[in-house]
Amino acid sequence: MFNHVELAEVFEVEAVTEDGTRTYPTPKGNYPSVTTVIGKNPEKMAGIMRWRQRVGEEKANKVSKRATSRGNDFHLFAEHYLKNNHPTAEDLTAAPLPAMMFGAAVPILNNINNIYLQEAVLYSDLLKIAGRVDCIAEYNGVLSIIDFKTSAERKRRKYIYDYFVQEQAYACMFYEMYGLAPKQLVTIIACEDLDIQVEIEKPCKEYYIKLQEYIAHYYKNYAGTTGG
Repeated sequence: MFNHVELAEVFEVEAVTEDGTRTYPTPKGNYPSVTTVIGKNPEKMAGIMRWRQRVGEEKANKVSKRATSRGNDFHLFAEHYLKNNHPTAEDLTAAPLPAMMFGAAVPILNNINNIYLQEAVLYSDLLKIAGRVDCIAEYNGVLSIIDFKTSAERKRRKYIYDYFVQEQAYACMFYEMYGLAPKQLVTIIACEDLDIQVEIEKPCKEYYIKLQEYIAHYYKNYAGTTGG
């Protein structure tokens, strides 16, 4: 059984998506999601464009749809498991590949305990961003931002850099809202060959500076047209 830590007050609001931009209504205005902010950086957008041109639009759309479905199912299985509600046999049968990936990840998920938040909205008035964090809990006894990802295969380190930037953002928002400072950024990547990749970093100035760069670029180039 996973232990859940009760926080005094948990903020909850539904995101609004318009023209591909997700924003969250907060007490001081609509803030863009951190995934939108990171996704709008020129290098990432150019990389995606080059990939789509290389493989073709039809294949790119199929790959993206498959990845989204796989990721959603895996997240749902992990979320229920950590809430002490195991996925049903019917749920697992309906999504066989994500179910097998989840099964392979269970020993890793068992390193998580004392869960503070799951699929919860965080925001920062200082950074003017928001987002929905997968999990904030202790990982091997250390308070951590925990992010669940899926992939066709194991990812090279350079391709997961922005995952840590995103997790850094959640660490900042969590500290601003609750006064608790996570000590680890944990990325758990479930791969289709059932390999489970776990990458751990500490929150640091480098990721914070990169986050600020992404935020500045977003607000300069997109906020005026999206209402973010």
